[in-house]
Amino acid sequence: MLCIYNTSTDPYFNLAAEEYLFSTSADDIFMLWQNEPSVIIGKHQDVWSEINMALANEQRIKIARRFSGGGAVYHDLGNLNLTFIQNNTCPDFTFFTGQIIDFLSTFGINAVPDVRQGLTVNNLKISGSAQYIRKGRIIHHATLLFSSDLDVLNKILDVPEKQINTGKQHKYSVSSVKSEVTNLSTLLPSYWSIKEFKQKAINYFGGNSKTGTIYSFNKNDLINIERLRDEKYAKTSWNINT
Repeated sequence: MLCIYNTSTDPYFNLAAEEYLFSTSADDIFMLWQNEPSVIIGKHQDVWSEINMALANEQRIKIARRFSGGGAVYHDLGNLNLTFIQNNTCPDFTFFTGQIIDFLSTFGINAVPDVRQGLTVNNLKISGSAQYIRKGRIIHHATLLFSSDLDVLNKILDVPEKQINTGKQHKYSVSSVKSEVTNLSTLLPSYWSIKEFKQKAINYFGGNSKTGTIYSFNKNDLINIERLRDEKYAKTSWNINT
């Protein structure tokens, strides 16, 4: 298994990296990453029904569409993203959710899964997930709210009625399921930093495999990821008008 700590915070690059690794690598992969303030929507979602567009423009919050399904999620540097990629013809996505639950339990946090493989603590959501399957290869990506700006999160995903009525909704778009959320930092000692938490995540998920290998993007990887970023994920035609 390749273990990648991706230091980019550009959502377009990071989503391109996921697709690139999914499509071109034959290895099992774990990747940890973060995004600057952005809203990531599912492949089949309508931005006008999911995102407060005026607020996104005002605060320069990027909008990015992933290649998997699922709902809209707000990302900032207080949120961690975990990507699991495997070769598997009979996937059980509860396995990945279980791994994250086991990781959180090492901190004394009792997380509970929901029917969409999200996670809650005390009935408040701390993680969402999305999946994709193609030709015997699977991807499961999950968020972990550590110290996100929950005020911005709630506002950016609260769509004004007038926007919904005047938007460009697609007939078959998939709507997000709204949930009350909380940060993991409220459940941990105050001296814990997200930097420490990230390192423990890398050690845990990378160390879970006896054949795990720390991997960094090489020059060829970066060229191809940047190309996919520019030709697909950074384009308005993909993110807004799809």
